Amino acid sequence: MIKLLLIGSGSVHTYNYFNLVKDYFDEVRVVTDRIHSGYEKYGFVKGDFTIKDPAKALKNIRFIKDQISQFKPDIIHVQQANSTAFLTIRANAKFKIPLVLTAWGSDILMLSERHFLIRKMAGYNLSHADYLTADAAFVGDKMVDIVPETKNKILIANFGIEPFYQPAAKENIIYSNRLHKELYRIDKVIMGFARFVEKAHDNWKLVIAADGDKTGDLKKLTSDLKLNDRVEFIGWVEKAKNQEMYSRAKIFVSVPRSDATAISLLEAMHAGCIPVVSDLPAAREWINDGENGVIVNSFDEDFFARALTLSYEKLVAKNKSIIDKKGLKSINREKFINLYDKLLH
Repeated sequence: MIKLLLIGSGSVHTYNYFNLVKDYFDEVRVVTDRIHSGYEKYGFVKGDFTIKDPAKALKNIRFIKDQISQFKPDIIHVQQANSTAFLTIRANAKFKIPLVLTAWGSDILMLSERHFLIRKMAGYNLSHADYLTADAAFVGDKMVDIVPETKNKILIANFGIEPFYQPAAKENIIYSNRLHKELYRIDKVIMGFARFVEKAHDNWKLVIAADGDKTGDLKKLTSDLKLNDRVEFIGWVEKAKNQEMYSRAKIFVSVPRSDATAISLLEAMHAGCIPVVSDLPAAREWINDGENGVIVNSFDEDFFARALTLSYEKLVAKNKSIIDKKGLKSINREKFINLYDKLLH
């Protein structure tokens, strides 16, 4: 019987990974700080990964120790190189069970902006994991910059997407579904759209999904720019609605100031959208500017208008080929399973 102990925050990423690999194991126990509706049947365990209070941190380490002792996993896999990984690594010290650590991007890419102790903790986490994974080669390179000894123990694999797109007529819709946080610069999307429609593209619509602490500011900006009739905020959307919007939209936009491989970009590429993305190393692993998407070098340019100058048929064919080769769940599931086999044998 092969058992996996999966430990991570209540983010959708942890749940996506559970669904990706659960069938490989005889038993999976998930320790998370937020149990989503419908997952109680899988025996998820609620934990706490805070470390600000030393007494609470020790209590949390003991809790994870108890989970390891009771469950007796063959592999421990931690999602994100933050306090979750630190607590788990400390808890696993006496058990020495093979431990895999997956970085999500922001935990590595934005370290220079973090407190000194956070940077030290990230280095500790990377150096004490048996194997590391990242969804972009650029993130892997950053890991090596932080801890050179990790060079030969990094797997590049993303969580992948399931095929869903049935080719259909596209509408004059630009779709944004990143969170309404400062990191994702949705305000730049709205201002770029204002520039776009001002220049004779008045039959286009910007649809903004998701929410966040900047939603109110973004709606005010839309009103100030007199775009209320052309910009629609649809809030948090379920999977089916998200896929519908990809299928309808001609352009997909995602311009964060830092990111690893965004699953939303892969979904948009699969669905025949023209990707408009930030000039980031992870994005350049998928997009060649002017060929299969637009890389935004300046927010002063009319990047949406430039997207319409690309050869759409060639773009769709190239993006389909890219996703089929390295963006599907089936491809990436095999990579993770091969890693587990390597650690078990």
